[in-house]
Amino acid sequence: MKNKKLLILCLLIIVSNILLGQNPIVRNQFSADPTARVFNGKMYVFPSHDIPTPKEQKQLRKDWFCMPDYHVFSSENLSDWTDHGMIVNQNKVKWVDSTSYSMWAPDCIERSGKYYFYFPANKNVPDANGRKGFGIGVAIADKPEGPYVPLPEPIKGVNGIDPNVFIDKDGQAYLYWAMGNIMVAKLNENMTELASEPLTIANLPQKGLKEGPFLFERNGIYYLTIPHVENKIERLEYAIGDNPMGPFKMAGVVMDESPMNCWTNHQSFVQYKGQWYLFYHQDAYSPKFDKNRSICADSLFFNPDGTIRKVTPTLRGVGLTSATNQIEIERYSSKSETGSSIEFLDSTNTFNGWKTILNGSSAWIQYNSVDFGKEKLKKVQVKIWSETGSTLQIRLDKVDGPVIAEVKVPKGKSWNTVEAKVSKFQSGIHHLFVVLKDGNRAEIDWIKFQ
Repeated sequence: MKNKKLLILCLLIIVSNILLGQNPIVRNQFSADPTARVFNGKMYVFPSHDIPTPKEQKQLRKDWFCMPDYHVFSSENLSDWTDHGMIVNQNKVKWVDSTSYSMWAPDCIERSGKYYFYFPANKNVPDANGRKGFGIGVAIADKPEGPYVPLPEPIKGVNGIDPNVFIDKDGQAYLYWAMGNIMVAKLNENMTELASEPLTIANLPQKGLKEGPFLFERNGIYYLTIPHVENKIERLEYAIGDNPMGPFKMAGVVMDESPMNCWTNHQSFVQYKGQWYLFYHQDAYSPKFDKNRSICADSLFFNPDGTIRKVTPTLRGVGLTSATNQIEIERYSSKSETGSSIEFLDSTNTFNGWKTILNGSSAWIQYNSVDFGKEKLKKVQVKIWSETGSTLQIRLDKVDGPVIAEVKVPKGKSWNTVEAKVSKFQSGIHHLFVVLKDGNRAEIDWIKFQ
């Protein structure tokens, strides 16, 4: 009996650490500043961790960032993400002021079988030059998910935030960081000491805040990307050059200012299984307080001349969704201009997610890239409620595409799980359309096929 209970507990822990895809990709906690890396054929994301300011921490501003630690997440299919738990905590790093909650944007990179995690934080004692401020530390692990062991001191000669590390094809490593300007220096092979004096990168915008450097190389072009406040909030911009230390020339905008009006953004670029992706953050779970953010991912494309096509943030995000999982259709790809809307299920606990509201005949919502597999699915379940009763049609590939299920929703004032038969089953990957055939209004939580 004890063994059975232990097995159930272990399964519950495993399930609780699995996060289903769509944007935001982390759906049980706030997360920001994502650095995405491919290690051992798997995608890993190293974000910072926003939390609401603890009431007992009287020294902290209530309207500012509060960030005590770091987690790491991984996925093989970009749909199912695993939280490997906390890897570095402000209370476990000797040189960090553990009352500052200032563990901002990190990075991680592999060299010679070791994983080097770089993170900024407020120092608890002044350095040799009498400066306290921000230092950048390193924690080292044998596996991407840890455990990580922080070094007892930050990197000497570096004062700033938002570290980013790039290893060039010749094996030379470079450290980039921000402090008013964007800085760069070579790293020693041990990855924990500077091998050159810090250099201020020239030719970047002088007006407005710039921070969060992330450098990557593609086809011989070095792309230096930064969040920059051109107007009132940050947008993602990039410069190009033919050397990791510059000079660089500003080349364009990767992502415009957030439609959610999030003051910050922070980016990383990564190629995985032949496709490039942009990772960034928004304030989807905290629209009234943009210091609690959530990380997202969207596909990225280049023009023939190497310039970057602008990315428009989506709710659908990336990766396939299995038809046998709960499909959160409010993370839609498209919807009708009238009669369709999205709201929180519970505005007091936003991590419960959202619901889709279809109001009026022919209102619809579209959810792309659903994998129906090869084996025939016989029924569909819909968590839904409709005060007047309604009929939903589930169609494939077009809003007027083939109807594979028609769901009769009874009158009610609370959520029900309603089932219907699936007809005209089609295997493979399809776009899903949910259409309100009749009835005044229906609210939908999720859809699942069996």
